Amino acid sequence: MAKINLLPWREELRKQKQHEFAFMAGGSVIIACLVVLLAHLHVSGLIDNQNQRNAFLQQEIKTLDQRIGEIKELERLKADLLARMNVIQELQRSRPESVHLMDELVRSLPEGVHLESFTQKDKSLTMKGVAQSNARVSDYMRNIDASDWLTGPGLDLIQTKEVDRRRLANFTLRGRQKTPKPPQDEPAVSAGGAS
Repeated sequence: MAKINLLPWREELRKQKQHEFAFMAGGSVIIACLVVLLAHLHVSGLIDNQNQRNAFLQQEIKTLDQRIGEIKELERLKADLLARMNVIQELQRSRPESVHLMDELVRSLPEGVHLESFTQKDKSLTMKGVAQSNARVSDYMRNIDASDWLTGPGLDLIQTKEVDRRRLANFTLRGRQKTPKPPQDEPAVSAGGAS
């Protein structure tokens, strides 16, 4: 019988399969490395793009912060100007009130009462003076109460002294300045009458 040796053929087939396997494994490793490299490059590009966007946003935020600071400064200047305008308007409005107040102080003084000093803080008034008697101070308080420009008389202090054989009452009186309400016009009567 003839002997046939099939081992070299199997050996060759095994070597060919090992070679194909090594080629496929190497190719897979290379492809995997390429995929990882491409993914890394893509992610790195995304990170760089986001960093550029963040840097741009930070620059814009700094610009806006400067503009906000300028706006706040302008608003502060505007508030200062408005406050000054309000003070000027208040002074313009109260200018006639000062004249009326001084006039009313003189008109409300009864005979026998003299003011030595007068101070005003906002609408509060303090009057110091000398009267011939306590009754004259009471008259002065009633006149203040009846006044259109003065209100709320309150006696802080009254001291009676004798000077040159005459009794004089030194007093300190407080009150408030008020602005009278403007007269309201009477409703107009229709010329046609009732129908």
